[in-house]
Amino acid sequence: QVRLVESGGGLVQAGGSLRLSCTASGRTVTYDTMGWFRQAPGKEREFVAAIIWNGDFSINRYTDSVKGRFTISRDNAKNTVYLQMNSLKPEDTGVYSCAIQTRDDSVSEWRLYDYWGQGTQVTVSS
Repeated sequence: QVRLVESGGGLVQAGGSLRLSCTASGRTVTYDTMGWFRQAPGKEREFVAAIIWNGDFSINRYTDSVKGRFTISRDNAKNTVYLQMNSLKPEDTGVYSCAIQTRDDSVSEWRLYDYWGQGTQVTVSS
């Protein structure tokens, strides 16, 4: 059974930083696309970042609003993906969830991911 567990969320002031972790069990995710998504109250789930294995190395993708502030990375030995979030803004507030996409497809479409974690709350105060 594949399981994803996120951690690292919390309350932070604007301009602060958080590092989210997503650890997988039941599946080795080294060659899978891993994505981070967020959902704010009353809004649709939105793509944040993804890390993709192209056969030789990893490629990162970000939504425009987080480019230059967020960094996605992975530690294959720990079967874990991270999201380093710097210069946080109130509009970054939401529940952040990680997900696994097991086939090559659009990385920004949440409906194309196969496994999901429960999410971790990130709240950025102004």
